[in-house]
Amino acid sequence: MKDKGQATDWVGGVHAVTAALEAGQKVVRIRLARDKADGRTRALIAAAEAAGVPVESQERSALDKALPDINHQGCAAEIVTGHILRESELADLLARTDHPWVLALDQVQDPHNLGACLRSAAAAGVTAVIAPRKRAAGLTGAARKVAAGGAEIVPFVPVTNLSRAIERLKADGFWAVGLAGGCHASIHETDLPARILWVAGGEADGLRALTAEHCDLLVSIPMEPVMESLNVSVATAIALFETRRQRVAKA
Repeated sequence: MKDKGQATDWVGGVHAVTAALEAGQKVVRIRLARDKADGRTRALIAAAEAAGVPVESQERSALDKALPDINHQGCAAEIVTGHILRESELADLLARTDHPWVLALDQVQDPHNLGACLRSAAAAGVTAVIAPRKRAAGLTGAARKVAAGGAEIVPFVPVTNLSRAIERLKADGFWAVGLAGGCHASIHETDLPARILWVAGGEADGLRALTAEHCDLLVSIPMEPVMESLNVSVATAIALFETRRQRVAKA
C-alpha cells in the first residue's frame, strides 16, 4: 500500500519488475497480462507473494490502454519513487561506502540516455549518480526501463546546482574528472584517482565550459578522426569500465 503523499511511477518488463523486488524497492502492485505465463513470470509471481505485493491479472489490451507510454511486454509494476536519494543524504551514503565513486551527468536530457548511464553505473559499481533537477532527464518510467534494473541498484541524486555539488564532493576528497573530446589527455593513459567523480556532458553540447571549470582534470576517449564524438551513454560506459579496470589492477 502506498503511503499518503508518496509519488509513484510505472516500470515495464519482467526483468525490471523483478529487479525492483530483489532490490527491496517499495512496489505498490504488479499488473500481468493473462497470456503471460512463462517460467520467469511464475518466478516473479512467487517473489511478489513472498514480498506481500498484490498481483493483478488483466487482458493485455487493458494494460495497453492503462499504460500507453510504458513498453510493458505484458508485465508492469507501480513503484514508489520517493526512494530517490535527497541531496542532503549523499554525504552520509558516501561516508558509509568503501572506496566510493560518483558519476555526474551535466544536463543529459534524453531519458533513454539517462537509463543507459544508470545501467552502466550499476554494472561498474558506481556509488551514486547525480544530475541537475532542472534541464535534465528525471527518473521516469522510460529511464528505468532502459536501465534494466540499474535504477534500483545505484542511487540517483537530483541536485539543485551541479557546480556546487561538484565543489562539495571535491572538498570531501573527490577528484572531478571530466570527459571532454577536445583535450589531449587520453583516458587510457591517465592514472585515474581512486576517489573519482566522473563528469559527463549532455547530448547537445557535451560538457559545458562552466562545468568543465570545476573539474580537476579533463580526459578524452581516443577515436578515429572521422567521428567527432560518442553518444553520452557510450562514452560514460567506456569511462566507468576503464576506471573499474584500473581499480582491479591496483587491488
